Amino acid sequence: MSASTASHLELIGDEHIPAKDGVMVIPNRLQFQDLLHLEKSFESRRVVFLIERGFGYDPLLQAHLEKDDVEAIEFASEESLRETFKKQIHELIADDVVLIFVPGESCTRVGQIQTVPTKVLTFLIEVGAPVLPLFVEHPADGCLSIENIRDLDRIVLSFGKVLEREAVTLANYQEEILGAGEAAFSRRPILKMHLAWALLRGLKKHGATDKIIDGNDGSELRFDKLLAAAIVLAQHIQQETEQPRVGIILPPGKGGVLANLAVLFAGKVPVNLNFTAGEKAIASCIEQSGIDKFITADPFVRKMSRFPWPPNKQLIFIERVLPQLKSKIALWYLLAKILPAGLIASLIKLPKKGDHEEAVLLFTSGSSGDPKGVVLSHRNLLANVNQFGSRIDLKSEDKVLGCLPLFHSFGCTVTLWYPIIEGLTLVTYPSPLDTGKLAELIESHRISLILATPTFLRGYLRKAKPEQLASAKLVVTGAEKLPTKLAEAFHKRFGKPVLEGYGLTETSPVTNVNLPDPEPEGSGDRRPLLPSHRPGSVGAPIPGVAVRITDPNTDEPLPLHQSGMIWLKGANIFEGYLGQPEKTAEVIRHDWFKTGDIGRVDEDGFLYIEGRLSRFSKIGGEMVPHETVEALINEALGFDNESERKVAIVGVPDEAKGEALVLLSAEPGLDVTDLRYRLLEKGVASLWIPKIIIEVDEIPLLASGKLDIKGCELAAKG
Repeated sequence: MSASTASHLELIGDEHIPAKDGVMVIPNRLQFQDLLHLEKSFESRRVVFLIERGFGYDPLLQAHLEKDDVEAIEFASEESLRETFKKQIHELIADDVVLIFVPGESCTRVGQIQTVPTKVLTFLIEVGAPVLPLFVEHPADGCLSIENIRDLDRIVLSFGKVLEREAVTLANYQEEILGAGEAAFSRRPILKMHLAWALLRGLKKHGATDKIIDGNDGSELRFDKLLAAAIVLAQHIQQETEQPRVGIILPPGKGGVLANLAVLFAGKVPVNLNFTAGEKAIASCIEQSGIDKFITADPFVRKMSRFPWPPNKQLIFIERVLPQLKSKIALWYLLAKILPAGLIASLIKLPKKGDHEEAVLLFTSGSSGDPKGVVLSHRNLLANVNQFGSRIDLKSEDKVLGCLPLFHSFGCTVTLWYPIIEGLTLVTYPSPLDTGKLAELIESHRISLILATPTFLRGYLRKAKPEQLASAKLVVTGAEKLPTKLAEAFHKRFGKPVLEGYGLTETSPVTNVNLPDPEPEGSGDRRPLLPSHRPGSVGAPIPGVAVRITDPNTDEPLPLHQSGMIWLKGANIFEGYLGQPEKTAEVIRHDWFKTGDIGRVDEDGFLYIEGRLSRFSKIGGEMVPHETVEALINEALGFDNESERKVAIVGVPDEAKGEALVLLSAEPGLDVTDLRYRLLEKGVASLWIPKIIIEVDEIPLLASGKLDIKGCELAAKG
């Protein structure tokens, strides 16, 4: 990598630029200032620009392309002109000319796998010339509100590897563009920051304008008061324990937010424990993390009487401690009003740099095994707040609904760190299951962002009125696959599309998300933007996430458009499993994370999840996806519109075929022969049809609504 050629320009991967051979440069975007910098990169070469006929560009760009000393070729993607253009391009490539495609400004959309229409990309790639992918990043287009202004005065040109001969395909171009985008994003200076420092700045900046509204009791806590209370509670925590981690056993609410902030301000790592898990799993989490103090509240302890509570001497009751510290909180409230953020950080000895150090410890749900401690760094969380925030682009007046558990990765990142750093009012409620009450809160507070799982969406369908969700700009779902009929029913009732996303605890968590198409701006000859959502997919990758597909059996690379194991790379990828280097090595290879999910990317960059590898059965040499079989059974039996999950498929060992399918059914009286005939009539292969039905009282689910795979396997064993 070379040094910057200008104070605000950074070049990445410029070693891939050919010294003399002809090449076609295809960028994801190209504004006037980008083009000037790009020209300098090829100043010793003959450069010819490729522009689309009949498409107007930005006036500065257009004026530059029309200069006498600038060579430009107009092209059109009509079939009749294709051969002539192809011949012209190959002649220029043979003369070692650098061809630079200039996409129109209206093609640009921050965070998509590509910002140029697939039709145009395909046309250029099918020419067969060597292609140099170029990702152009402007950090100012999608940044944290607390990012330093000097860090925003940057343009990043990140080059991928040159594609030649048979490697010149749309799938390979997309993969290289994603990789170049990841390399650019991962260099952002803000990712070195300490999470607590970012939160302090957010609380200070938005102290008087934003707040937490507790939907349980109607009380409010403004950010400036929250900052003062967190600083004082942090000092108390430092006196209570010398351990590096502190447990938090609280639902979403003022107390949960305050506890997490205080632990970070104390220079320690918050561990939000899953109070819905089994006693064995909870004990494992506590032992792994080495916690000796737990922050909670008296009412919650009484409510969760079945939880294996530690002795009282290990508990810090937040509602008992704070009244004793009122005078200190009042003092810090005044100091925080007067002093700048930097001085406050110095007084409480808060470091400004966190980078790869552990910031938060979360535990996997244990849906397919024992909980694993997922170490998330300051870099991971700041990256994901930045990535997710730049995609959904909420405004300061918008409000976020925080009802997902804080031990849930989505709830932690998006309803804890994101609203505080970006300055959004957070409306909390302790349970995502009470959808009737949640609907009232959404209506009364005019909430913009609703986060849910498909299980919780069914609750809204049963209990919410259409007018109660009128204020929602975004309804985002994850954790489990979104059934098509559920999405359709929700859209029909509320007039809101359900936007499916994707992520894992190990990815902090968001990696992909569908978004509504924006309203067109202005008029003229600007090309329509690419779609922002596609039903059935989990959306396009967020900024800074690269994707790779491999053969599930051999790990050999496959084209992005072919189904296989999904690997991800980005600054949001976790640092490793706590105390389990062997398990970390199984999923992290050369900074790439093996998700365990099978899927593919379509030609427009949308990711489709076809199932968890653990939810496939290899029967007679064929990979059978459990989720697909469940969907077929639901359709055959008319269960799609039901309010709860009725069936689950489990693979069990079988001597003859390797594995066999067992159907768990919460619907009494299902007949295996009748089901078989129904599925055969729909053309389902015999191999995919379960031969055994086991009735259960209910399908095992986790607190998030996600299928409890381990519980299902135990139920299948009887």
